Amino acid sequence: MPHATDVVPAPASLHEGGGEVVLPDGARVAADPGMRPAARWWRRASEDAFGVDLVPAEPGGAADVTFVRDPAVPVGGYRLTVADRGGHALVHVAATDGAGALAGAQTLRQLAGPQAFRRAGSAPLALPVVTVEDGPRFGWRGVLLDVARHFLPKADVLRFVDLAAAHHLNVLQLHLTDDQGWRIEVQRYPRLTQAGSWRRESGVGTWRAERYDGRPHGGYYTRDDLREIVAYARERGVTVVPEIGSPGHVQALLTAYPELAARPGAHEVRTTWGISEDVIDPSPAAVDFFAGVLDEVCDVFDSPFVALGGDEVPTTAWRERPDIVARAAALGLVGPDGEGDVTRLHGWFLSRLADHLRSKGRRAVVWDEAFGPDLPRDVVVTCWRGHTVAADALAAGHDVVMAPEQEVYLDHRAAEGDDEPVPVGFARTVDDVRAFEPLPAGLLAVRPELAADLPGTLLGAQAQVWSEHLDSVRRLDYAAFPRLVAFAEAVWNPAASGFDRRLREAHLARLDAAGVEYRPLDGPRPWQRRPGVAGYPRDLAAERATAGWAGMGGWVEGRDGAEPGE
Repeated sequence: MPHATDVVPAPASLHEGGGEVVLPDGARVAADPGMRPAARWWRRASEDAFGVDLVPAEPGGAADVTFVRDPAVPVGGYRLTVADRGGHALVHVAATDGAGALAGAQTLRQLAGPQAFRRAGSAPLALPVVTVEDGPRFGWRGVLLDVARHFLPKADVLRFVDLAAAHHLNVLQLHLTDDQGWRIEVQRYPRLTQAGSWRRESGVGTWRAERYDGRPHGGYYTRDDLREIVAYARERGVTVVPEIGSPGHVQALLTAYPELAARPGAHEVRTTWGISEDVIDPSPAAVDFFAGVLDEVCDVFDSPFVALGGDEVPTTAWRERPDIVARAAALGLVGPDGEGDVTRLHGWFLSRLADHLRSKGRRAVVWDEAFGPDLPRDVVVTCWRGHTVAADALAAGHDVVMAPEQEVYLDHRAAEGDDEPVPVGFARTVDDVRAFEPLPAGLLAVRPELAADLPGTLLGAQAQVWSEHLDSVRRLDYAAFPRLVAFAEAVWNPAASGFDRRLREAHLARLDAAGVEYRPLDGPRPWQRRPGVAGYPRDLAAERATAGWAGMGGWVEGRDGAEPGE
């Protein structure tokens, strides 16, 4: 039977006291400094959902709900009690920091049942009598949202922030630029949005099918839009990490400023998916250009991290230019033959941008292709191609975020079968995602040094929601949920049991109340299918047999052509 204490992610400990109590209209809410954002958010959400007035308590006065600072509680965790005081609830949330208080507030919301996820109502605000003690496994519990391939209006981004926060996820990596669109206003370079924020049409399904919709697509966020998103997320305990990709995945940028291209001439915002050979000319002028972009990024975003991309960078265009080869040699970037090694310009370029971010008090984050001897050690490496590179990066002293496509790419198909819409990538079920382990036992068996202290630190993990085939918020919901719920528990409390029961009997009702059009556990609804749209399924067992823990990756120098992937 469904029960309000079936919380997701499961707390470290939850003890039921028996019975249910009600917070009446006019209940008083008090909060210590630093805990007030959590108290304010919970009070507003509860007032809307239940139609009650929750009144801020007078300073020093009695309160029915208290949010207090307690340094004895572990960082990011909380202690929550709901007691019975003559049939009325007495609620106490203790945390050592604001993040923990917000996590406690989210659990308190779940305890109030599905109605708490609606935006209006008049039901009693009833809570079970419980004692909860909880805390996170990792400090980085992230999800990437790709708004470059398909633009998502601001209201839908805010909604996604709410859903991430509801599951104790605390990092939203916002993928703002790519070959298919530039989504961030940069006042210094207005053509980025004038020319780079829209494309004349979009591919439908895999690029291999060469099918297009004939419909222009575009959009971008103003600086004020992004400041609002950042503030909204901050109030919910979510840090927004902006991603500005380079030196590859830049065709939209080169449409606006073709003088920065390694290949001269006019460019067009890319209308298909895959990987483009159009890359930046890694020159001092390009470094200065990106430094100007990053100055404005740092002015808008308060995150201590800024993502620079660095993935899937074909070097063909660099090899074709003798001046770029000579530039590599002049910089001391040479290969075994003593000639200029243009592949090392990849690391050189990103290291210059990382230096610029460091001067502004920020840390760079890159995808794992950028890992190498030219990358500064304070740069965070997000490992997506597999696990071997993560082991190498940790051993080299980099902090690492695990995001393997084999496990936590939520745009990949949710099951085998012909009825999955645009079936790309690996089949990853809810159970598969719930079983995700950033450093699995099989890897530790072949890399035993990972069990010891290494120069680098595993910060946590991140699920990815790429949007090549997610052209609406309905498709986004289908791809992300409920697998994102499973991921959230894997990175919060992997030792918990009973996930399937808690999801089926309690949490899906919360998602229903929140209006999330998730994929049903037994398969898509008729209108969630996309018959006739070709995907590109991949065989996980076959790729693991070939590549092992290293993974196949999206594009590998010397192995692949210009357009190997989705």
